[in-house]
Amino acid sequence: MKILMVLTSHDKLGDTGKKTGFWLEEFAAPYYVLQEAGADITLASPKGGQPPLDPSSDADDAQTEATKRFKSDDAAQKVLANTHVLSTINADDYDAIFYPGGHGPLWDLAEDKDSIKLLETFAQSDRPIGAVCHAPAIFKHPKGSDGKPIVSGKAVTGFTNTEEDAVGLTDVVPFLVEDMLKANGGDYQKADDWASFVLTDGKLVTGQNPASSEDAAKQLLALLK
Repeated sequence: MKILMVLTSHDKLGDTGKKTGFWLEEFAAPYYVLQEAGADITLASPKGGQPPLDPSSDADDAQTEATKRFKSDDAAQKVLANTHVLSTINADDYDAIFYPGGHGPLWDLAEDKDSIKLLETFAQSDRPIGAVCHAPAIFKHPKGSDGKPIVSGKAVTGFTNTEEDAVGLTDVVPFLVEDMLKANGGDYQKADDWASFVLTDGKLVTGQNPASSEDAAKQLLALLK
């Protein structure tokens, strides 16, 4: 199994002067789920190299078993520090694609032409696509072969409007994930805020929030067996 994980390169939280990036749990938990299943994992980001880590995801209260494991895993840290430049990636080389969240993807991956092309290629060839928390922002522009958004008519989830409100960033983000998925014709569903919730519809896997990241990776794997 060859799986591509795509991370954000964006580190500015709007005009707040604060930093953002990818969310550590949403990378680490899926990375180990996929690795332990024997997957050959490639990491990529728009700019390549070390993707920016959202400092909030590095706080003590955000740590999980997966993040603690990552912090003592020199090999995984080296892989993360050397992500491939997204424009150099060939979709034909991979069986599935997975996007960790964090607020960064709302700015770069949602609008990235290479990411959009990859997603359209995966959707049209019916290969698994996974995205968790804010990463479903990637579905803003990609279209299926029918010309409709690839989430149109699909059961999907992602960071809720109420979760965004709870972290105080409703007026900072360029768009709200929940609203965009609904606007693109997705059958948006959610569980309680901060509870693990993952949906699989066809080859599309989406998770609601950081707590959903491990299960999202497991459901992606299930589509490859």
